[in-house]
Amino acid sequence: MEKPNSELSVFVCEALRKDISRDRIREVLLQAGWQAERVDRVLEEYAEIDFPVPVPKPRPYLSARETFFYLLLFVTLYISAFNFGNLLFIFIDQAFPDPAMAAGSSDWISSRTRGAVSSLIVAFPLFLYLSRKITNELQNTPAGRSSGVRRWMTYVTLFIAACIILGDVSALLFSLLGGELTVRFLLKVLVVGSIAGAVFVYYLHGLRSEEQAP
Repeated sequence: MEKPNSELSVFVCEALRKDISRDRIREVLLQAGWQAERVDRVLEEYAEIDFPVPVPKPRPYLSARETFFYLLLFVTLYISAFNFGNLLFIFIDQAFPDPAMAAGSSDWISSRTRGAVSSLIVAFPLFLYLSRKITNELQNTPAGRSSGVRRWMTYVTLFIAACIILGDVSALLFSLLGGELTVRFLLKVLVVGSIAGAVFVYYLHGLRSEEQAP
């Protein structure tokens, strides 16, 4: 915690020790001029558990081991999502071929397919393994949910997925307004939106579930 908040943390701890309600503590601190965000953050440092003294919650921390596993987890997620979408794009192009494409592009399509399948074979099982491993560790040690790396990577992933969804919808509207909407393009838009949307909803749900957990 930052040094300027140490005095605030001590005050909150002493107030909780004297069984003063959190609402009353917050009200008094706001009247004294403290920012609501800082007050709420300090109050969140103590668990709402019936105990003679305030019980502190685990603080966010940085671990080299967790940094490695979370970076690897999200990198394999990105690789898997990209290549799965790329593979679906290939199927769409074959089902609805573009007349403007050269007839001799079969070698390029074959190479592209091999690349996507190879990446999925390597990245996706590793992503599943890491996801299961991390989930089991979090169940055994719930304090790991406060990992700073985990939260940062989750929010970065949400940001990337949200940007992709916005770009996807913008491209759809652009083609629709221009009268250039084709079945092939519509299917590709649905593929991108579905993959990005699934990732966004999954990790957003995970964050909300943690915030609602006692």
